[in-house]
Amino acid sequence: MKVCVVGAGAIGSLFAGHLARQAEVWVLTRRDVQARALRLEGLRVSGKANFTASVQATADPRELPSFDLAIVCTKATDLDGAMVRLSGLAPEAAVMTTQNGLGAEEIVRRHGPWAVISAVTFMSGTRHSDDHVEYELDAPTWLGPGTCAPPAATIAEVAALIAACGLRVVAMDDVRPAQWSKLVFNATVNAVSALTELPHDRRFREEAELWDLGHLVHRLMEEGTQVASAAGVPLLEDPWEMNLHAVRRGETDAGAYRHLPSMLEDVLAGRPTEIDFITGQLVQAGRRHGVETPLHLALYQLVKAKESGYLGGRPYHDSVVDS
Repeated sequence: MKVCVVGAGAIGSLFAGHLARQAEVWVLTRRDVQARALRLEGLRVSGKANFTASVQATADPRELPSFDLAIVCTKATDLDGAMVRLSGLAPEAAVMTTQNGLGAEEIVRRHGPWAVISAVTFMSGTRHSDDHVEYELDAPTWLGPGTCAPPAATIAEVAALIAACGLRVVAMDDVRPAQWSKLVFNATVNAVSALTELPHDRRFREEAELWDLGHLVHRLMEEGTQVASAAGVPLLEDPWEMNLHAVRRGETDAGAYRHLPSMLEDVLAGRPTEIDFITGQLVQAGRRHGVETPLHLALYQLVKAKESGYLGGRPYHDSVVDS
């Protein structure tokens, strides 16, 4: 199988490095300098695994060979631009989306006839340089058919390839339970973190005092769970338990907390956040299914207002989210 990994951030680099041990891998980068570094130095993976993989890389999609699978690892806010770059290429290929939230498949289908595999991953790492990624959390990737899916045999082949290269993977007939579990978790944790500028730490679970943040986090997750239930999606995991597990994992003996939710990283860097694809999608789903989401709506409006403050009054908006 010939694989094109689109986006060479932490997740894209982890997929590319591991898959290159079992398949021919091309990485489509945004910058020529990163593509050159990957071609000349290889892709170094440290942490949970330690090796250097040989990959092909280019910043020019016209240089890509025909491929069987594209794994798109951009942020949701960059997905539309990434699919513009792939437009017209490898129409028989399958595209695997890995973005947070909902709506990725609709964006992919704007730009080409590809069959879509929907994937959800909690795998995480830190990109230290253009050719070095640290593998920090070896959580599984769940994948399954999108609404315009490839044959079941193709999905099984992709899952087998990911497993063979040393990553954890679970193929599902319906990936929505995993997708929605992460959606409710992210809609809460990312939005609260973006607004408070707090890392995801013990304060997200504390409920002893009236002012403790855990009260709000718990109610937000209950509200999101009600939307999932109304949408007919049984959650794979309880978002509150996911929150407790993530906080425990982030604690160190010194009492420090390393993990910054991605939306807080975007706020601190002055970038558009993925709020439309995460909390915005949850609020819209609540409207469609007759579930009031006042807490998530308030967070959505507040994060959009915060974005407008540092993006010159023009917060990011994608047409996948209704007005």
